[in-house]
Amino acid sequence: MKSLIDTFKKLDDFWSILLFVIIVVFFTWLFSRIIRFLLLKILSRKNNKRQRDYSTTSLKFMMNSVMFFASIIAFFVIIFSVPVFRAKATLIFSGAGILAAIIGFAAQAAISNLIAGAFIVIFKPFRVGDFIRLDDLRVGIVDDITLRHTVINNFENKRLIIPNSIISTESVLNHTIDDSKVLTFNNFMIGVYADIDLARKIIQEETRKLKYIIDNPESKISKDKNNIDVRVISTENHRIHLRAYIWMNDAFEEYRNRAILNESVHKRFIAEGIDMPVDFHRIVKN
Repeated sequence: MKSLIDTFKKLDDFWSILLFVIIVVFFTWLFSRIIRFLLLKILSRKNNKRQRDYSTTSLKFMMNSVMFFASIIAFFVIIFSVPVFRAKATLIFSGAGILAAIIGFAAQAAISNLIAGAFIVIFKPFRVGDFIRLDDLRVGIVDDITLRHTVINNFENKRLIIPNSIISTESVLNHTIDDSKVLTFNNFMIGVYADIDLARKIIQEETRKLKYIIDNPESKISKDKNNIDVRVISTENHRIHLRAYIWMNDAFEEYRNRAILNESVHKRFIAEGIDMPVDFHRIVKN
């Protein structure tokens, strides 16, 4: 053991340097695996408790990047521990600087993705588990944030892989960043001779049957789901546009509830004889 320590103190021949490098690489790999395992255990505990907070995003980013940063540290340990490398450190780093400039020019996108990923974790425009929308096609739940890209799980259970440099410059609609409550606009069309009061009553009754519905958080009316606002948005030559303003306490259920409500209201309109819109111009044309 003492002779091994003395050998590492000298590091003046090829085999001692090689053995030292192997040991450093091994312990770097082992350290990164242990850290990843511990972070994974913490994340699993949070997932089991259904906790979603900013620390989850930071932990996942750290888990994805621990090997990268550990490798950089290991590189400097080897350079400054081996006398022959240390003596030529100036030459190595001057050459590395030129090499880094060449690689940096050729890999601008990769570097910008890495920096953008760090900025996302630091400034937190969204976090792992958030429901975000970039446009009509890129919408879903943030599944992971790596050094290079952000993974979004859409509602078809498909993963959207978006480079960090792109998503960091996009306008992101975050449904759940501070508050999971959302106001949904639910539009209904009825005929110009329809009973508006009856149509409003049907919409309100069907809305109260839904889950996750709450009263307007800013309203002074008691929280009994009775404050469902249905307004006439416009009247045209063949239809009346009604809009129901519905508050929900879970943004993830918005699409499902809207589909259920559209179906149930349409069936009630048919059953109770609500006049439905007819496009007279299309009838005449046909």
